Amino acid sequence: MAARVIDGKAFAATVRGKVAEHVAQLKAQGITPGLAVVLVGADPASEVYVRSKGKQTVEAGMHSVEKRLPATASEDEVLSIIEALNGDPDVHGILVQLPLPGHLDESRILATVDPAKDVDGFHISNAGLLATGQKAMVPCTPLGSLMLLRDLHGDLTGMEAVVIGRSNIVGKPMAQLLLRDNCTVTIAHSRTRDLPAVVRRADIVVAAVGRAGMVSGDWLKPGSTVIDVGITRIPTESGKDRIVGDCDYASCAEVAGAITPVPGGVGPMTIACLLANTLTACCRANGLPEPEGLTA
Repeated sequence: MAARVIDGKAFAATVRGKVAEHVAQLKAQGITPGLAVVLVGADPASEVYVRSKGKQTVEAGMHSVEKRLPATASEDEVLSIIEALNGDPDVHGILVQLPLPGHLDESRILATVDPAKDVDGFHISNAGLLATGQKAMVPCTPLGSLMLLRDLHGDLTGMEAVVIGRSNIVGKPMAQLLLRDNCTVTIAHSRTRDLPAVVRRADIVVAAVGRAGMVSGDWLKPGSTVIDVGITRIPTESGKDRIVGDCDYASCAEVAGAITPVPGGVGPMTIACLLANTLTACCRANGLPEPEGLTA
């Protein structure tokens, strides 16, 4: 029996709808959540992503700010922009679009963002708060993945989860979120001994290692849930890239109980959760209750 396909695109639309509804309620009180995106240079993929973020921010009824700097911008120029946004009461969320040009210190720039406005959840303060079970801004991709899992399973208590990948952006925060939801969690990676055997124990597999088609169906426990975070572009003869995930979809779909496709799975949830995080940051800044069902 083929796995159930987890429709991230449809679920993301639902999340954006909830955000827009809550934003409308805030605007009736004279409060408009604001999201600022800082883009340095003209990376084509980043340009597309920033345009999409801006469009969806406005559609949700939020205030959208874009700060564009040339690729030659100095670090001080970028930091000056961020400091100004930190002090702007109309901006509740700040996102620095990555990657940055090579001459800029990414760690220093991200560390300058006010943790309360860090809607990407990358600041070391937010990483520490999440790791110690406290209120934090949570990275968007892990948050979106958690929302999909909760929607599918409801209570995750007692489920065994394996996260393949140990990045600060996805792997580690994903593991922390699953622990918070009472899963038994293993973080696996490229040096894990007998990785297929480790994965085969899991009720939930989150593949976030960045290697196309790495996870095959014979690695999976029958009926398990697979969240594929990987995105790799593979050139084709037609000249149009094919987008694939970390899982070999065909073989995994034969064994899994449910699986996210690539594209159309976790990807759409990332921007939806960026909007949700901006709304959450706005509510916290104004001492208002956080939006139900849109946080970790």
